[in-house]
Amino acid sequence: MENPTTTLIAAAGLVGGYGTARWTGNRRLGGAVLAAAGAGAAYRWRRTVGAGPAVALTGLYLGAFGGSHPLAKRIGAWPAVLAVTGVVAVASAVAERGAARES
Repeated sequence: MENPTTTLIAAAGLVGGYGTARWTGNRRLGGAVLAAAGAGAAYRWRRTVGAGPAVALTGLYLGAFGGSHPLAKRIGAWPAVLAVTGVVAVASAVAERGAARES
């Protein structure tokens, strides 16, 4: 894919950050993956959907990361990560689609 959507970047950050931490046993490395993808997504959201929605989507991304922890205690780690990733992905796709229609 020549130009991955921001939705894919954000999803890769959440899933990849958790997977990296889990499989390497290094939470800092997983956090670095999460942060790098989050920064990239925030940058691209700002360019594609504008500053206000970018702030909201970045907040959702960070909230999803934080929210996955208590959710994991109820439904398990991977299901929690996938659930919050789905929420972020849908919100991002809707915002990007809306911005593309306005262009």
